[in-house]
Amino acid sequence: MSRADWNMKTFMKGASILTISAIIVKLLAAVYRIPFQNLVGDKGFFIYQQVYPFIGIFIVWTSYGFAVAVSKLLAGSSNDGEAKAIKRVAFLYLAGLSILFFIILMTFAPFFAQAMGDPELASLLRAGAYIVLVMPMLAVLKGSFQSEGQMTPVAFSNVGEQVFRVAVILIGTWVAVRAGASLYTAGEVAMWGAVVGETAGVVILALYYRNAFKGPMEKIDTWRVVKDMTFVSISVSASSLILLFFQLADSFTVYNILLAKGFMADTAMELKGVYDRGQPLVQMGILIASTLALAIVPLIAHHAAKKEGRGAEPFIQLTFRTAVLFGWAAAVGLAFVLPYVNEMLFETRDGSVALIIFAFQIFWLSLILPLTAILQGAGKVKIPTLFLLGGLVLKIIANQFLVPLLDVTGAAIAGNVGFAAITFGLLLYFKSVWPIRLAPIRFYGWLLLATLAMAAVIFPWMLTADQLLFDNLSSRVGATLTALTSVALGAGVFLLVVMKSRIMAEKEWYLLPFGRRLARVQMILTKNRR
Repeated sequence: MSRADWNMKTFMKGASILTISAIIVKLLAAVYRIPFQNLVGDKGFFIYQQVYPFIGIFIVWTSYGFAVAVSKLLAGSSNDGEAKAIKRVAFLYLAGLSILFFIILMTFAPFFAQAMGDPELASLLRAGAYIVLVMPMLAVLKGSFQSEGQMTPVAFSNVGEQVFRVAVILIGTWVAVRAGASLYTAGEVAMWGAVVGETAGVVILALYYRNAFKGPMEKIDTWRVVKDMTFVSISVSASSLILLFFQLADSFTVYNILLAKGFMADTAMELKGVYDRGQPLVQMGILIASTLALAIVPLIAHHAAKKEGRGAEPFIQLTFRTAVLFGWAAAVGLAFVLPYVNEMLFETRDGSVALIIFAFQIFWLSLILPLTAILQGAGKVKIPTLFLLGGLVLKIIANQFLVPLLDVTGAAIAGNVGFAAITFGLLLYFKSVWPIRLAPIRFYGWLLLATLAMAAVIFPWMLTADQLLFDNLSSRVGATLTALTSVALGAGVFLLVVMKSRIMAEKEWYLLPFGRRLARVQMILTKNRR
């Protein structure tokens, strides 16, 4: 086997391992918030969600963005001495940043808490600050493994840190609530859960890799390494960070605007907590888009380098059509059943209108994530990053106008405005880079028909199930059965129409994660037309 063959085989195997671990991690990240909200209620959920974006942004930037940057620099190094020097510079640079952020969070925690409208949040910010101290080693070790094509340790670390984090958060919160501790104490426990999780990730990687800085080092251009790491880390993590930055914008604006409008503090907290229920729903909804960005984009990068054949175009078209298909299905399907899902997961149907609007962010993000990943793979990073920043500014401005008028429903609309602007900007820029037709007209026609068919089946079923079949059960059990059966029925009908139309060919299903079974079903459904 040639070295090139070994590299490609190892790369694809590693990409598959990382994809599976990413699905597990993202699922855990979304799902744990549901029992957490059930333990602490909407006010406790508000307290946690106000502070989480602060540490979430730093975690994503370092453990994902900087890890990729370190990996790229190491992959381009000419020998072991240069690689060790790059690791040393990366570690020292990240350590300096971490200490700086730690000092800022510890010192200015009261200021940030006051700016968010609740001085008691300072203790949570200080608890969460400790997480930044473990990030330098985590990022450098991840980057080292990724540069060598060793994805198994990275996958184990990713899953391990999330498992430890979720376990500490849920068990610790349960103990705190049972002991009669305040909701702020429960929030501090959740912050410490994140610290424990990231520490566990470092320990797992360290057990695999113990020679990061040993051996002779060459002299390198330190400033170039720092500059490249900063640029690459920000550009590759920008699309993953955007949802957290939108949450941070809400942390500083929504609660304060509700107070200014005349709401009592507890009522405003609960309203914002209800609105924050949308975050785990969106995270679960964009799981397919995130998986696409991880699984298909490497194929695009590989085929783009080929001089013969059609190159990357078919894979780009497939990525776009799959993102639209599943992003739209997830957003609309969730919107249809949201009142029942809301009660199933969060005990009440409070804020369902705002959450229905919030759910459509799934569609925009399902396009944003793969589009930015493809553009980054082609070396186009500055313009997409500017679009992401522009959308964030638009979100902040829209909050100022819409929240005073419509409360948290206005914040949900503002989120869609910001994400929609980013999506259209990216699509226009994308078309200027690749002037190709991303999908035929018939694709959109069948997508509309599948949506109408889903609605035609779901709404009569929900009315029947709610009023006749599950009426004798408790409200939450009835809502759970209605939600689950409606989701299964709606998804089945939607996929049936899509498969019968063959707007996705069987060979295209095979390229998608877990698409083999769908391809087989489609072949059975369309065998008389072949």
